[in-house]
Amino acid sequence: MHPYVARLHWAGSTGAGIRAYSRDHAAVAAPATPVVALSADTAFRGDPDRLNPEQLVVMAASSCQLLSFLGAAARAGVDVLSYDDEATSHLDLDASPARLGTIHLAATVTVAAGTDEALVRELAERAHRSCYIASSLAVPVEVGMTVRFG
Repeated sequence: MHPYVARLHWAGSTGAGIRAYSRDHAAVAAPATPVVALSADTAFRGDPDRLNPEQLVVMAASSCQLLSFLGAAARAGVDVLSYDDEATSHLDLDASPARLGTIHLAATVTVAAGTDEALVRELAERAHRSCYIASSLAVPVEVGMTVRFG
């Protein structure tokens, strides 16, 4: 069992109504020490210089796929030289309840010359099936991959 604890703090006043209170808050997850400055999406009066919860979910799905893929590649003896991902989603306010839509991962992976591309794609699929975050989400996570050779 691997427990995870995050501590979050907000202070202010909602006394002046829905338009007036600050959406800014901070979180930390020990044993890591950085404090993450958070807010709401700018569409909901948040600070655009701070991460919002929706971005964190998309980022978590991307990070989990990366880590699962690197582990699968290392176990298979595949030399991965770089991995970049542009992860996207959108907030579907027409859904009931409103939620994030499908998370799309668009990874670009550079592997050592001579690596079997089919194996790289199989490892990406295997990584997706073993990603804890994707398995925990109610929204689908779709993985796309471009393979380059270094």
